[in-house]
Amino acid sequence: MELQQLRYAVAIVETGSFTRAAAACHVTQSALSHQVAALERELGARLFVRGAREVRPTAAGDALLAQARVALAAVDRARDDVAAAEGVVRGTLRIGVIPTVVAIDVPATVRAFRERFPEVRVEVTVGASDEMTARIGRGELDVALLGLHADVTPQGVESRELRRERLVTIVSRAHRFASRCRLRIADLAGSVFVDFPASSPGRAQTDTAFAAADVPRDVAFEAWHAEHVLGIVGSDLAVAMVAPGVAAHAPDVVAIPTAGAPERVEYLAWHPSDPSPAARAFVAVVGDGAALR
Repeated sequence: MELQQLRYAVAIVETGSFTRAAAACHVTQSALSHQVAALERELGARLFVRGAREVRPTAAGDALLAQARVALAAVDRARDDVAAAEGVVRGTLRIGVIPTVVAIDVPATVRAFRERFPEVRVEVTVGASDEMTARIGRGELDVALLGLHADVTPQGVESRELRRERLVTIVSRAHRFASRCRLRIADLAGSVFVDFPASSPGRAQTDTAFAAADVPRDVAFEAWHAEHVLGIVGSDLAVAMVAPGVAAHAPDVVAIPTAGAPERVEYLAWHPSDPSPAARAFVAVVGDGAALR
């Protein structure tokens, strides 16, 4: 069994086609098919079933692929660690970002990182804090920017606090509260809200605050991304609670400090025991402070 054969098998699953897998691996289809056939003979099992439109793995193929991905990741990590020992950081840095990050200017941070470590490929994905924490543990992300209620700390990861702030209420400029200098949660009873989905940590922060104040609320709109929340509020369809930095550059909304609003903490998180060289380098770049807002 050769590593290249494992790479071909993974490529077939990821592309759904022998032809596309061969193109992705920069080999001819006949060469790829020959190597897969040799692997099947060695294992004594059929790994793929060709359908009318796609190729799918058999049960034996699924069993092989799970371990093939682990083996290939280990080989890639070994190469990266050897290069780092020689003073060269390379490989791929997979960054997870919450949609309301304000502690760090993400594009500026990535630019600063790439200027120092040009051989590292950077992939950025957006997600919820709990999901990204779990993905760090599974080795699917290298670092993540999280936003959690002040009473909650990241679990199962190493982390550094970046920013702590209390949420503000945002309303449209046409809203009856637009001229207010301060609000209480009780003032918002009966208001229509837009918030993050009920399953998200961001939503849990505001739900907890309103439950503590014993004030029911109507969340008529849900959105994952901050720009959608701002758009709905700016159109005077609803009000919301967001971090002050999220509202800072939204001309159609007014941000109002609110007594009883939840406090949110942003963290940079990474693997607690085995961060990749690229992850360690990114943590160092953030630690320099140039990227902090």
